[in-house]
Amino acid sequence: MNTEPSWRPAVVEPGTAGVEAGPRGLREYLEGTDLGALLVREKAVLFRGFASAPGGYDEMADLLLPRRLAYVHGNSPRTKVGQNVYTSTEYPAAYEISMHNEMSYAASWPTRILFHCEVAAATGGATPLLDGRLWLDSLDPEVRDAFAGGVRYTQNLHDGVGFGKSWQATFETDDRAAAEAFLDGTGADWTWRDDGSLRVSLLRQATLEHPVTGDRVWFNQADQFHPAGLGDDAAALANVLPEDELPQYAVFADGSPIPAEYIHHIQETGMRLAVDVHWQVGDLLLVDNVAAAHGRRTYTGERRILVAMSD
Repeated sequence: MNTEPSWRPAVVEPGTAGVEAGPRGLREYLEGTDLGALLVREKAVLFRGFASAPGGYDEMADLLLPRRLAYVHGNSPRTKVGQNVYTSTEYPAAYEISMHNEMSYAASWPTRILFHCEVAAATGGATPLLDGRLWLDSLDPEVRDAFAGGVRYTQNLHDGVGFGKSWQATFETDDRAAAEAFLDGTGADWTWRDDGSLRVSLLRQATLEHPVTGDRVWFNQADQFHPAGLGDDAAALANVLPEDELPQYAVFADGSPIPAEYIHHIQETGMRLAVDVHWQVGDLLLVDNVAAAHGRRTYTGERRILVAMSD
């Protein structure tokens, strides 16, 4: 079993890349680079020293991620701040965010994610990254085998008032028909409830083969849907509400419960093996969302990381 990270993201800077700083330098670098091949090879690339000024993210994103996706069916609390540009997950600074691949519970997921640091935290706030193959290989075989059939996720999306996200925020619409049309194409089971809330059930994979390299990686968010992986507040809520009434919940594919110790093992292994990207203002971090998982360390002070996604 692997116990140490064997991979780190590549770093591209004006000096080492042989180009000038600022957007023009980044454009020059990209004109001479096969970005797709670079990302497949490196899994994640940190571009440092190319952002010209605060608020210049759109120009950078146009170069690195021109076809940006809306965060429809996303389960994290975010604020939309531009052309399919969002704040990173808005959990309190005192909480870690465990390792995960963005929207791995969904019928489709972004293949690339671009992070941008507008404001760096006073202390902490690193974005940990993890080689998904290493994560899978490092899990206890008993845990890997238990997830062979996949994961069944449940989302209880309220109608504007309640715990968790509303269905309106989740699907970026106030139109029930639009939400239904989206879900019809995902293979999900869903039903509207008398209080106006929407319950969605999704059967998904636990591991995934990378479409280019063929590497098999750990690729699910069972721990982030399970109360055992969400800290004391979620555990307290689970003591008040039935499991099937929680904002989100995960079980094995056959409906049997996932033991809390499995969830703890998955999270501990991921966070232990991850390598941290310590942000500097202006940094851009491009991540292969299948090859590498990401998370967030705790922090103090203000922190503003923007994110965009692409297929």
